[in-house]
Amino acid sequence: MTVTMIIELLIVLAALYVGSRYGSLALGAISGIGLAILVFGFGLKPGTPPTDVIYIIIAAVTCAGTLQASGGMDWMIQVAEKILRRHPNRITFLGPLVTFFLTVLVGTGHVVYTIMPIICDIALKKNIRPERPCGVSSIASQVGITCSPIAAAVVAFVTISNANGYMVSIPQVLMVTIPACLCGIICASFASWRRGKDLDKDPEFQKRLADPKIHKYMYGNTATTLDKEITKEAKASVFIFLGALLVIVCFAFCQMIKIDGVALAKTINLPKMNLCIQIIMLCAAALNIIFCKVNLPNTVSGSVWKSGMVAVIAIYGIAWLADTYFGNYLDQMKSMLTDLVTAYPWSIAFVFFLVSVLINSQGAVVVAMLPLAYQLGIAGPVLLGVLPSVYGYFFIPNYPSDIATVNFDRSGTTVIGKYLLNHSFMMPGLISVFVSTIIGYLITNVFFPGYFASFIG
Repeated sequence: MTVTMIIELLIVLAALYVGSRYGSLALGAISGIGLAILVFGFGLKPGTPPTDVIYIIIAAVTCAGTLQASGGMDWMIQVAEKILRRHPNRITFLGPLVTFFLTVLVGTGHVVYTIMPIICDIALKKNIRPERPCGVSSIASQVGITCSPIAAAVVAFVTISNANGYMVSIPQVLMVTIPACLCGIICASFASWRRGKDLDKDPEFQKRLADPKIHKYMYGNTATTLDKEITKEAKASVFIFLGALLVIVCFAFCQMIKIDGVALAKTINLPKMNLCIQIIMLCAAALNIIFCKVNLPNTVSGSVWKSGMVAVIAIYGIAWLADTYFGNYLDQMKSMLTDLVTAYPWSIAFVFFLVSVLINSQGAVVVAMLPLAYQLGIAGPVLLGVLPSVYGYFFIPNYPSDIATVNFDRSGTTVIGKYLLNHSFMMPGLISVFVSTIIGYLITNVFFPGYFASFIG
């Protein structure tokens, strides 16, 4: 590795670090500064922006935004709250499962902002230490991204894999990630079951409880969505959204089914899956607008739309920067890493995880690092198995959902520690990702190696 390569790599890492410190749009924008330095300062050939993934995100976010603006997401949260309040003693297990499946359905972990205050409230009212369900529920909301058929990470994995000869489909990805990630979440929930001191034995909590103002703050209000009126149009928007997801999955199965060796999708002249997703999502958004009384200004001002557009900019800048650097030094990277990844192909999971610590986007990690992994000769089933490892941004607790969870916990038990890394999300995050990655790898490379290897075209 030459001195120039090292300097340019430090520029890439510096851009990612500075962008992560500012957060939000800064990740993509500041990556543009790094890109400019590499191209204009060092003369590197510019890489290719990940346009296919960006278009899919825009279409999916548009559809999910209309769902939120129509009130459909409120109905989904109400259903989730009813489940949680029927079984309050199991909140440490049910809370993470609810946040996980909401993310799977909607494609973004930011839906946690609505349900997290309810999880905190239920735990506190049942005298359960809120840190126990809150920490793992925040983690589960992000873990669900690699299990959603419309999430950027999944779509990017399928698109990039197909371009590199590994003809995997969205259902096949979910057949690995959903069971693997559920195992990780359940293990993290068990580890959180008796985590920390019970509230009646916690001196810090008892000290807060003794203050009448803080006592009223903690117990005086009830966080709930059950008092919201749900219109028939809101319910209709949910069915439209779920119908669109079902159509996407059906089209994806058409890519898998072969008749006389020819994929059914080719027989019926279906376009590529990335185009199918865009068309279906835009149609669902249009149906919501026409039939579900969507308030269009609320669509673009809602949390789902805003977070989705931030993801677009982040992926745009980060992936373009990474593609420029790695694309120019691909031969050198191969010579340095080929021996390692040949002997231990699963070690790429550590690379994914470490990059994710710097990049607050699983989709951006996939878009930035997956092409390099294929170029290094790592087999598709290995990369599919370790896909859960692209979630590592809980390590440094600066992600919005984690910060919001700390603020939602009125008991003060969910914390970011004095030494930054001793926070409430570290233990459940490490357990969840570690277990999910191992289970995913076992599914694709030990239990069913022939099945997942057969997708190579």
